[in-house]
Amino acid sequence: MDNTSAEGREIQQGKKQATMSAQEHVPGMGAIPLEQGYAFRVWAPNADSVAVVGDFNEWDEQANVLEREESGNFYGVVTQARTGQEYQFAIRNGENTFMRIDPRAFKVTNSVGNGVLYNHEDFDWSGDEFATPNQHELVIYETHIGSFVDNGDEHQPANLEDLTKKLDYLVGLNINCVELMPLMEFAGDYSWGYNPANIFAVESSYGGPDALKHFIKEAHARGIAVIIDVVYNHFGPSDLSLWQFDGWQENDKGGIYFYQDWRSSTPWGDTRPDYGRQEVRDFISDNARMWLRDYHADGLRLDMTPYMRSKDGFSDDIPEGWTMMHEVGRVVREEFPGRIAIAEDLHNLAAVSSTEPDGGNMHAQWDSQFVHPVREALITNDDASRNIDSVAAAVTHEYLNPFDRVIYTESHDEVANGSARVTTEVAGDNPDGWDAQKRATLGACLVLSAPGMPMLFQGQEFLEDEWFRDTVPLDWGQAWAFRDIARMFSDLIALRRNLDGSSAGLQGPVTRIHHQDNESKLLVFSRETLDQDAVLVAVNFSRTECAANVTIPEGHWKVRFNSDANTYSTLFGNHETSDMEGPDAYLSLGPFSCVMFSRA
Repeated sequence: MDNTSAEGREIQQGKKQATMSAQEHVPGMGAIPLEQGYAFRVWAPNADSVAVVGDFNEWDEQANVLEREESGNFYGVVTQARTGQEYQFAIRNGENTFMRIDPRAFKVTNSVGNGVLYNHEDFDWSGDEFATPNQHELVIYETHIGSFVDNGDEHQPANLEDLTKKLDYLVGLNINCVELMPLMEFAGDYSWGYNPANIFAVESSYGGPDALKHFIKEAHARGIAVIIDVVYNHFGPSDLSLWQFDGWQENDKGGIYFYQDWRSSTPWGDTRPDYGRQEVRDFISDNARMWLRDYHADGLRLDMTPYMRSKDGFSDDIPEGWTMMHEVGRVVREEFPGRIAIAEDLHNLAAVSSTEPDGGNMHAQWDSQFVHPVREALITNDDASRNIDSVAAAVTHEYLNPFDRVIYTESHDEVANGSARVTTEVAGDNPDGWDAQKRATLGACLVLSAPGMPMLFQGQEFLEDEWFRDTVPLDWGQAWAFRDIARMFSDLIALRRNLDGSSAGLQGPVTRIHHQDNESKLLVFSRETLDQDAVLVAVNFSRTECAANVTIPEGHWKVRFNSDANTYSTLFGNHETSDMEGPDAYLSLGPFSCVMFSRA
């Protein structure tokens, strides 16, 4: 007969469970959910001791001291730890004790607060069987969560719930992919997001991890993919619990997560990750893996990759940065086939898309060879100074294949920090006028007809003329005022996606230039599938009507879209462009206009 009291048996059983769990040493890093409690593992190779403290032990540094493992990790099990409780690591180095947020915390109270125990398995993903569209099918809409809508609270940014309510609007625009600017926990509540403090946690002011999962599930239910913008070229620099994490540093640098020499320096602070350390590489690749696995994201967009592979984006190479970039691409390509990895590189390097061992292993990159010449052609006021040859080169440019680039005329970078929306660049004193409307929509026509993955920036579809700031919401009154322009964008995107079956050529890999005249500013090109389903695109980059005899592929070419139609704007001239018969045809276009044809 066992005379041990019930309380004693419970204590013994708890000790036995903890001992068994400690002996098993379950895999994983950070806070690892168990059937009973949580296991904790943290990398702190220079620490003398590490304890986990939190709501589960009344923040007692003596209650749950972790065991040192090989490779500088500390591990332990807390059977009484529960989801939703707050916690930190107490790291002792010599006479100093540092309170640190778990580097892999999935949820935090804020960037200078506590980690919150969170179990990804608790979210109900049932019914989410979305298949990411192929690269030739994607039309991307870049958005910043905090400024997308006005939530009526001047002290808080918009959040993921507010954005979720706008998904049906994006469906009406025919968008099939949203790219979210960075949403990792950052300092304060307002930010572009390129200052990540806790890269595994979803920004608390945006609603945290469940809010992002709900948004992605609702987006998928509407046929919309979600790409997440991630920042691996630097961390922080403020509110950075990783800084001198376990008390060690050299040269007054950041410690174990960061380079300790000249390689630490970035334009955003001394916080470039040390890609040469396996633990840091694992930290980053596990982060990439998390967004795709636990959040069902459809892809990643890597911020400013030149600053991963070099000190200043141009010189002082950091070879490990290429390796890190390649590894992120490998995670996406091999572990999540069908998803996509995009680099913001802007250095015109085909190697970024190369899958060779010394390549970047990305599916695509933002294309500086498109945005800069096309924007220049749009905002140049003098027709004679506008270079149609540069526009033609921008249309036909590619790296290793026709769809390994993202093309756009507006992004968060192009419309901020001293730059402005196309409408304002064209006519700052009258961004709603004819000139601004015509040239902004002409640019959109080129984006949505040229090879590559087209991307729009939030509000572009209703001619938002405010430069981008994280504290200023989009002007949705403008969306109503320019609803017909927004309908033009919707029509263009429908053509790009071949929603009515008449424009498959716009998703094809073949592009041919048929007419290129720098004097008249007329460009005619075709987009074709391999079985010769084609769309003919004619653009007039002059402020006067343009007429010419052109040589085009044989067949009867029916007008499918005319950007000068006055159903899109009462300011437009409604210039009539007729169907054409190839190979010798007469073409007449309105000023700053685009007309698309397909075979009847």
